[in-house]
Amino acid sequence: MKKKDQNAWKYRQFLWRSWAIQSSWNYERQMNMGFMYGIAPILDEIYKESKDDALKKEAYERHMRYYNCTPKTSAFVLGLAASMEEQYHEDHENFNPESITAVKTSLMGPLSGIGDSFFQGTIRVLAFGLGINLAQQGSILGPILAMIISFVPSFLVTYYGGKIGYTMGNKYLAKLYQEGLMDKVMYVCSIVGLMVIGSMIASMIGITTPIQMNDAFVLQEVLDNIMPQLLPLGLTFLMYWLLQKKVKTGWMLTICLAGGIVLSLLGILQ
Repeated sequence: MKKKDQNAWKYRQFLWRSWAIQSSWNYERQMNMGFMYGIAPILDEIYKESKDDALKKEAYERHMRYYNCTPKTSAFVLGLAASMEEQYHEDHENFNPESITAVKTSLMGPLSGIGDSFFQGTIRVLAFGLGINLAQQGSILGPILAMIISFVPSFLVTYYGGKIGYTMGNKYLAKLYQEGLMDKVMYVCSIVGLMVIGSMIASMIGITTPIQMNDAFVLQEVLDNIMPQLLPLGLTFLMYWLLQKKVKTGWMLTICLAGGIVLSLLGILQ
């Protein structure tokens, strides 16, 4: 396959497979299986030699880690991750594979914020607002225009996002390594990634305590004065500690469910 045709094939993979990224959504790692489905054909092409089996297995494990991002903007992440995998395959002794995960993690928050605001908060509202208005007047164009207006921006952003992510990655990654800037980029990405995970802990884990003594002592207010979202952070550290102890995720889910029910009935948490 010629390089031009091969690149076009990759862009199509990023496009169509990113649209199916939520088909296997799960509570443990959310879109990780969808991301793996999106990048699997590229990994198979990169690590196609038998001598690359160990690297291929490592890549599969790497992309099964936690991932959550707007599906339309995920094509950009797929393209960038694919270009980084190619760089790693070409120079796996000097290329740090953890930078791939760091870049993915750092992009989840910003691209989700942009993607959700643009597609869910703007395009969908405009498209279906217009569609409903026409439908109320009895026009068949209402649902048709709503679907077209929703589809066109999604298609363009997804296709060109994957293409730009891949071509930009190939173009600039080599330059970053030649100039010795990749370590700095990875450091910044790690910081942004930690900020994303921290914000997810604060926004997605809703735990408070109703314990109080009249109006003089409210435990939740005391905890908030010490550190906002202290209880969600404590639960996160507990889950992390259990992971370090090799506790299976099924048991961790059972602990969360059973512990939440018992502590709620006792009036300790809510």
